[in-house]
Amino acid sequence: MLVPDPKAVRTLLTRYASLRIAQAERDMAQTARELADVSRALCVMMGAASVEDAIAEADALLIASRRTTGGGGGLSLAV
Repeated sequence: MLVPDPKAVRTLLTRYASLRIAQAERDMAQTARELADVSRALCVMMGAASVEDAIAEADALLIASRRTTGGGGGLSLAV
């Protein structure tokens, strides 16, 4: 099984979170489209059927990656 690059996963999670905040602050069609695109990308990257599952998988990947590399600074999101 291919494992996504943790940096790419972290970048998508950050973009997802930013778009969720922007959409909550001001409902805009363009932001909604971008959020849908990023959500789909997360699902594909993590092999998940829903964005909630993709975020959970991404969190698990980042935690595992931190353990193996000894690095910190992971990003965890709750939906």
